[in-house]
Amino acid sequence: MQNGTPQRDYAALAARIKAWGKALGFQAVGISDTHLEAAETHLLQWLADGNHGAMNYMAKHGAKRARPQELVPGTVRVISLRMNYYPQQARDAQEVLAQGEHAFISRYAVGRDYHKVLRNRLEKLAQQIRDEAECQCRVFTDSAPVLEVELAQKAHLGWRGKHTLLLSREQGSWFFLGEIFIDLPLPADTAEENHCGTCRACIDICPTQAIVAPYQLDARRCISYLTIELNGSIPVELRPLIGNRIYGCDDCQLVCPWNRFARQTEEPDFAVRNGLDDIALTDLFAWDEASFHTRLSGSAIHRIGHEQWLRNIAVALGNAPSSHGVVAALQMRSQHPSALVCEHVAWALQRHSGA
Repeated sequence: MQNGTPQRDYAALAARIKAWGKALGFQAVGISDTHLEAAETHLLQWLADGNHGAMNYMAKHGAKRARPQELVPGTVRVISLRMNYYPQQARDAQEVLAQGEHAFISRYAVGRDYHKVLRNRLEKLAQQIRDEAECQCRVFTDSAPVLEVELAQKAHLGWRGKHTLLLSREQGSWFFLGEIFIDLPLPADTAEENHCGTCRACIDICPTQAIVAPYQLDARRCISYLTIELNGSIPVELRPLIGNRIYGCDDCQLVCPWNRFARQTEEPDFAVRNGLDDIALTDLFAWDEASFHTRLSGSAIHRIGHEQWLRNIAVALGNAPSSHGVVAALQMRSQHPSALVCEHVAWALQRHSGA
């Protein structure tokens, strides 16, 4: 007791927070401090090298991303949480990648938008904490300048793999991360050690060699960046390397030995929608804008818009085995109102011109 006020048992509160988090569907919950000085140095160098490409929001926030107390004044701890997403009964990813006439979509995006699912759960947990203790807390899930992998490693949820994603010995990497910034001095967990060893499978498998060195990603070459973050023309020299990947890329995760231990999600929201785990490119290319909005409403894919969706599929069709159906589908879009779509359709048709 201090000044007549009972001292809160923060260790007991931390244990309850972790139990509440798991009851809400998170597989792991950890707590870290806010000291990210080493990560800040790495971030600033990465930005200076231009590895963020056209993601101007990365440079806009600069060092703020590594300073939680600047993002949310008063923050002294960050609660990091992990939720599995690999959908049950999804078609085997390697089989789809081998079928050039079918579309491959990163497995995190074949169900409901994870931002909505995680934010809802995080808000529920934050309210439980507020009801229990007088505090200020704010939730994030890939929605603000937060170094979530660094914070999760400090919170003992895993370690940064050579592909720059978080890895766990129990769950591999098929999971989402979320954070709660809080102004209570909860006991911090011990940072997780790195267990990648000499393995470089993720580096060697990358179709565009975007992992330029261990723990170093050049986003400008990454297929996830090219198909999601890049709004303009995809560099011509990279188009053949994209294959049939129309939204994201999972190659570095598919080859990672730690994902042998990953478990499929039990969250109904992450179940496959619209057959997106195994569907013909020509079927998707036929969706008009209204169909795109109707079918992908509530999906993470929806945010790229119909024009970029068609751009991505045109590239994949250019890489697909030549057939009358593929060429006919491309020709149907050759006079599209969008110059961006027309450019990529023309490139794809040129690829099939000698067939």
